[in-house]
Amino acid sequence: MNTFLWAVFPYLALAVFVVGLIWRYKYDKFGWTTRSSQLYESRMLRIGSPLFHFGILFALLGHIMGLVIPKGWTDVVMDQHAYHLIAVVGGLVSGAMICVGFVILVFRRRTVKTVFNATTVNDKVMYLVLGLVILFGMWNTISTALSDHFNYRESVSPWFRSIFTFQPNVELMAGAPFQFQAHAFLAFLLILIWPFTRLVHVFSAPVGYLVRPYIVYRSKGDTGQRPTPSRAPQGTWTSPTARK
Repeated sequence: MNTFLWAVFPYLALAVFVVGLIWRYKYDKFGWTTRSSQLYESRMLRIGSPLFHFGILFALLGHIMGLVIPKGWTDVVMDQHAYHLIAVVGGLVSGAMICVGFVILVFRRRTVKTVFNATTVNDKVMYLVLGLVILFGMWNTISTALSDHFNYRESVSPWFRSIFTFQPNVELMAGAPFQFQAHAFLAFLLILIWPFTRLVHVFSAPVGYLVRPYIVYRSKGDTGQRPTPSRAPQGTWTSPTARK
């Protein structure tokens, strides 16, 4: 079981993640969206969404520092006590932002009828898994704040890096406390279902907005004469008439 959980399942999740994103982008481009519900309700969204997303961003930076960067590298810059203090304070602040934002967003989705009606089964599964990831993540942060007898940077972090060197060290993760194991497993489960949920919007950026031509609006009494564009259309936006 340990071999499956800590050596097989991560690769399975990553494979489904990559193939699923490619499939989703190729066959469901119009569904590659958050399916925004701001039109239905905006007051709670204005509070919950920034809290949640900025909290996730800070937590991601903390995970990069704790999981990706080896302990020996940070020991050159700061001692263990300083690192522990930064990790705990940063984790508690970002965790609080994530939890408050997540609760607001879920409450909004459940209590606003129009928003709830727009929620798919995939969304509900995603929110459940994401909520459990957040729950165990906060458990890890609080347990680390209360006691530093378990150093995840000497077990969980090397195991995480070993996955990407294709030499997964199962023993390191098998000896970790339950809450760390649960957090890791659920995180990879979230990665596995990622391509089939609204989370794909994370990989969307409106880059084309910077170079697309202007949109021309005509008044109701327009004579129909083609206006002179302020700048020449480019790329796939070029009309057949403009090419002549």
